[in-house]
Amino acid sequence: MKVLAYFIQRLFHSRRETIRTEYKRVLPLPELLTDRWEKAKYLKFGEGASIYDSALVFGEVKVGSNTWIGPYTILDGTGKLEIGNNCSISAGVHIYTHDTVNWAVSGGKAQYEYASVAIGNNCYIGPNTVIAKGVTIGNGCIIGANSFVNSSFQPGSKIAGNPAKQI
Repeated sequence: MKVLAYFIQRLFHSRRETIRTEYKRVLPLPELLTDRWEKAKYLKFGEGASIYDSALVFGEVKVGSNTWIGPYTILDGTGKLEIGNNCSISAGVHIYTHDTVNWAVSGGKAQYEYASVAIGNNCYIGPNTVIAKGVTIGNGCIIGANSFVNSSFQPGSKIAGNPAKQI
């Protein structure tokens, strides 16, 4: 057992040093052992898309080509989620297509509520943004960090805040 632990530790240290040298970053162990582009292909995302291993994906999620999904994101496609081409979905972003508000306050009597979310092409979503069910984000939008988006926005919008507003 000690021999196996020794070899695993050496492999980990070697991989960590390679990533640090080539990409100037230090990542948690699961990110060193997985391939973001392979995970995107496995999920049938578009060509050149990538998604960190720490990202959670539920339901029907469609992602276009060359889109980057950062670490610690949640992509809830239980009500259908579509993300366009050339988007940047920053670390910690949560995108929801359902909520359980009425279910919770009714003591479990009401149903969960679902509504699709669509994000256009060439969009930037800043870190720790939360997008609620039923929202459509047009092409070329920029969403500032830590925003709560609970309404739809036209193409080219720059939005931020809680709730998010055009700036």
